[in-house]
Amino acid sequence: MKKIAIVTGATRLNGIGAAVCKVLAQKGIDIFFTYWPQYDKAMPWGMNDQEPFLLKKEIESYGVRCEMAEINLSQSYSPNRLFYMVSERLGDPSILINNAAYSTHTNIEELDIEQLDKHYTVNVRATMLLSSLFIKHYGLKTSGSIINLTSGQSLGPMPDELAYAATKGAIEAFTKSIASVAMEKGITVNAVDPGPTNTGWITEELKHHLEWKFPQGRVGESVDAARLISFLVSEEAKWVTGQIIHSNGGYS
Repeated sequence: MKKIAIVTGATRLNGIGAAVCKVLAQKGIDIFFTYWPQYDKAMPWGMNDQEPFLLKKEIESYGVRCEMAEINLSQSYSPNRLFYMVSERLGDPSILINNAAYSTHTNIEELDIEQLDKHYTVNVRATMLLSSLFIKHYGLKTSGSIINLTSGQSLGPMPDELAYAATKGAIEAFTKSIASVAMEKGITVNAVDPGPTNTGWITEELKHHLEWKFPQGRVGESVDAARLISFLVSEEAKWVTGQIIHSNGGYS
């Protein structure tokens, strides 16, 4: 049976979400991706309105089906809406990649209810609800996969990204807690920390500052994370579940 993957947060062509879509499509997997341009447009790196459409065109060039939807995952109804759209347009998904994230710089003195809620609704609530729906409706009993994107908050302090670090820490705990239950339905659940990855947010100055911390002398690229995720959702990785994988090129 042909696999169908949901990939959230594939708004920009140089992002991890887009790279995952392309790598999975090259393996013959049908893709349904979400994007939310309002978030990226408000960030320093920005985006072009055509990027999601160009991504869809490239995915389809690999001979697979592809659908996309502009969805604000901070809305409480979005997870149910997304699953309905996927089922209607492509069929029942067997892969869920929770890649969408909200991230801003917030230190301890800048924390407020608005910032905490914005991080929580996307990073935690949407991820948990999408995973719940996926497990609840998964009927194949084998070959299912959930991948949650996390960060390096468990490896060291992130004092200027407190809301982001706290919500990603919650996702690590969530990943470990649901893995055994999901496996009863043939679903593996893992989390991937890609380390500092050049998706557009790394300035040239920051890049030069970071490169010496990598043994290979470069920061991560989106395709690095995508290749690992491609393996984790493959048949070769069906014994791997409940893991938090820090795939950061030896960053220290």
